[in-house]
Amino acid sequence: MLSQPIKTILLLTCLGCITETGIVPGFNPSMHSIKEIPLPAGFERIPVSTNLFADYLRNLPLRKDKTVYLYNKQPKSDQSLHYAVIDISTGDRDLQQCADAVMRLRAEYFYGKKLYDSIRIPKDNHTVYQFSQFLKNNPTNEKEAFRKFMEIVFINCGSYTLEQQLKSVKNITDMQPGDVFVKGGAPGHAEIVVDMAINKQTGKKIYLLAEGYMPAQDIHILLNPLNSGYGPWHELANDKQVITATWIFSANQLRRW
Repeated sequence: MLSQPIKTILLLTCLGCITETGIVPGFNPSMHSIKEIPLPAGFERIPVSTNLFADYLRNLPLRKDKTVYLYNKQPKSDQSLHYAVIDISTGDRDLQQCADAVMRLRAEYFYGKKLYDSIRIPKDNHTVYQFSQFLKNNPTNEKEAFRKFMEIVFINCGSYTLEQQLKSVKNITDMQPGDVFVKGGAPGHAEIVVDMAINKQTGKKIYLLAEGYMPAQDIHILLNPLNSGYGPWHELANDKQVITATWIFSANQLRRW
């Protein structure tokens, strides 16, 4: 977790954040999806192919209420670290935490396309949870079967198994939407890159991070703890560490599906 001084940087007003690049507006309930989150001046979104995972992430819906709620419907005690909330269910059990949220988004992408064979989540070298097989053995409606399947995944998999499943990205500057920062273990954590943009004049790239957390809670878009003027956008640099609002990752902890 980050120290109190870094957290203090995140006490932003809802009216926006001013830097030399201008104003990045704060959360607006009229935003319907991630692709409507405003950019710093001079940036434009990186093109992504329609129907790919990156496009799915960019089109994730946002809730009109930016309050993060826990699985028990209670508001999270600290509401200062995030920009917006993704409109996807958490469930009523303390299961969908950090790595679970990442696995959920990936599985939802394939589920929406009915690519059930692609929903394969390994626990170890001997056990792989595959939704198409689960569906055959659980003759109920697909939506309910998917919910039950993901709960089994959440119980048996986590940051360690996610880290083992994904491939290492050798150079952080090669980041792509859909990549995941993950530190396996206990404690461990995972955050997913849900959008990216570039300033074509300078070549600088920025990205958005989403996370779940403990206890199980709404998946949310994190604020930038180092540059409040960028709001939720993080600057991509060839640094050894990546400091986010809730975790410090090593650059070599970036992974790809």
